Amino acid sequence: MWLYAKMAITMFISLYTTRLILNALGVVDFGIYAIVGGAIGMLGFLNGAMSSATQRFMSYAEGQGNQEKKIGVFNVSVVIHLCLAFVIVVVLIIAGLVYFNGILNIPENRILAAKFVYGSLIFSTFLTVINVPYEAVMNAHENMRYYALVGILESLLKLTVAFVCVSTNYDKLIVYGILMACIPVVTLSIMKVYCHKRYSECILNPFKYFRKDLAKEMLGFTGWNFFGSASSLVGNYGNGLVLNHFYGSALNAATGVANQLNGQLLVFSNNMLKALNPVITKSEGAGNRVDMLKYATLGCKYSFALFAFFAIPFILEMDFIQHKWLKNVPAWAILFAQLQIVRNLIEQLTIPYGSAIAAEGRIAKFNVVVSVLNLLPVSILFILFSKGFSPITMYVLNISIFGVLVALVKVLFAHKICGLKYSSFFKELFLPSITTFVTSFSIAFIPKLYMDQSWSRMFFTFVLSFLSYISLFYFICMNENERSLIKTMFYNLQVRFRR
Repeated sequence: MWLYAKMAITMFISLYTTRLILNALGVVDFGIYAIVGGAIGMLGFLNGAMSSATQRFMSYAEGQGNQEKKIGVFNVSVVIHLCLAFVIVVVLIIAGLVYFNGILNIPENRILAAKFVYGSLIFSTFLTVINVPYEAVMNAHENMRYYALVGILESLLKLTVAFVCVSTNYDKLIVYGILMACIPVVTLSIMKVYCHKRYSECILNPFKYFRKDLAKEMLGFTGWNFFGSASSLVGNYGNGLVLNHFYGSALNAATGVANQLNGQLLVFSNNMLKALNPVITKSEGAGNRVDMLKYATLGCKYSFALFAFFAIPFILEMDFIQHKWLKNVPAWAILFAQLQIVRNLIEQLTIPYGSAIAAEGRIAKFNVVVSVLNLLPVSILFILFSKGFSPITMYVLNISIFGVLVALVKVLFAHKICGLKYSSFFKELFLPSITTFVTSFSIAFIPKLYMDQSWSRMFFTFVLSFLSYISLFYFICMNENERSLIKTMFYNLQVRFRR
């Protein structure tokens, strides 16, 4: 609930911030930040990979009830991430020399500003990477209240940066890049102080608590996890570079808008998964495989449902929403956003199975297969674009490979490694979820057949979508135990209100 309270505040702040920044920077500079600021996207992937690896060991030790091991995990992770931070900074500096010499398609008069943005993001990346162990500790303890408060503060700081950019007389892109890089200095410092005061395992003394055996195990797991996530980064960011090379930064502005909107919709399911992942790992650490698979399957079902609940009306009314949200809608932004939602829908259906595989620990083969699939679209896309294919091709490839094929691989490995039954996946998860989505989408489509584009049509679309999806999900996707739990919760609420 703390995470959803944070979401309610930060979502509107973030959407309004994007509107301010797009109008302040203009389409070209916004596109430049979207492509050069791909380091932020990379930061998200790498930070997620390393955080999930550290959190896996922290939650596993929490499930075992081993305090000494938790202290060891914390100290080993601090050393590992400090080393990784320096390596990443060196790699980004070297990559920058290549990016700005022939790869990026940026107007000549904006090269200097783009370099300022890139340098600022390198600094931001370093700070975020070394903070991963502290974030992992908070996740392992399921302290979502403090995490939510820090997130709200971060959104308010981003809004402040947007207002500064609107009013400044200096180069707005440079000012935006530098100020955005300063935000982690505030938020990460607060998180570190809090963790050291609150949690007993946050004792920083590598000389005393560093364990070579634990470091070897964590490095192996982190390495494979890093390899899988890095390939995902290269695949996604590489697609953006190929798009930029053939079509310029204006289309990167369209992808930036699409990613921003989808990122806000994903918050609904991501918050639930953030609270669920430690539970999956703790169950495995306690030796309870049955509960681990149960939580993973429930996570898949509710992750898809939470995203689909909002995805349906947004797909149908994307044109109207973007024109009301943004004063100047970049070309292709509407279609890109719709296709990105389709990709995310497919991914949500199996994401927690990835957490289940990670909790079990044997991730080498899984990450090799996923990495090959992650890198595949870049080369295919380059060939197709060179032959004159439409920009839509990028999203068709993403849906086919990142969405469908990777989802199938997760189910396959969850069956092979964790013992997931295919029959359970299809009967309890896939068929009910798809049936609910298709039926609700068909019902919500009705206003488009009889009404012109307007606020009234959007209202009816949202109402029909929400009511139909909730009803269908209750009767089709929920089992008897879940429906009984819902009834009990409503009964308890009624009793409280009567009192």
